Amino acid sequence: MNTPGAPHAPVVVTAELDGRLSRWLWLVKWILVIPHWIVLFFLWIAFFVVAVIAFFAVLFTERFPRGLFDFNLGVLRWSWRVSYYSYGALGTDRYPPFSLGPEPGYPARLDIVYPERLSRSLVLVKWWLLAVPHYLVIAFFTGGMQVHWWSGGLITLLTLIAGFAVAFTDRYPRDLFALIVGLNRWVLRVAAYAGLMTDAYPPFRLDQGGHEPAAGAAR
Repeated sequence: MNTPGAPHAPVVVTAELDGRLSRWLWLVKWILVIPHWIVLFFLWIAFFVVAVIAFFAVLFTERFPRGLFDFNLGVLRWSWRVSYYSYGALGTDRYPPFSLGPEPGYPARLDIVYPERLSRSLVLVKWWLLAVPHYLVIAFFTGGMQVHWWSGGLITLLTLIAGFAVAFTDRYPRDLFALIVGLNRWVLRVAAYAGLMTDAYPPFRLDQGGHEPAAGAAR
């Protein structure tokens, strides 16, 4: 599904900042999300297994089986919601649902347009060779060579700064929020590309803010 703000974007990441955030809840969210981390550990194992199956499916049929695509999209959605609630953004105090679905009412959302056809030649190289420059960039964002987890690096540092700002000023700096979401958007675009879910090469561009830029503004 596409959004009005980005009609041609295959990966659409949106986020809405809570109008009022608890000053101190963020200090214990690492405890609150432990059940999610346990479930996501196994879901990400399944994600990689599905990606391997999809690799061969694309290679021989040029299609990513829709049911497998929806499952991996669900894993990315679940991960983004947990990250947004916890130390990937601290943008909401609404506890993330245990769900692979779109959850349109949750303030952190992710949509990826289902590709009817994928390139057989690209599937051989995009997840390792073509994505390497992006891996180097997001390693700085996340604190490691990973596209699926928000466990350190620049994103976590900026999020902790935002947490202290909320604690002492009762407000989340809007510019900082826009930057943090932009960094996460870059990570999720790369995750979708490396996960073989799109042939659209992720732009080397930091699109900040809670919503995708309009098509004209993104150029």
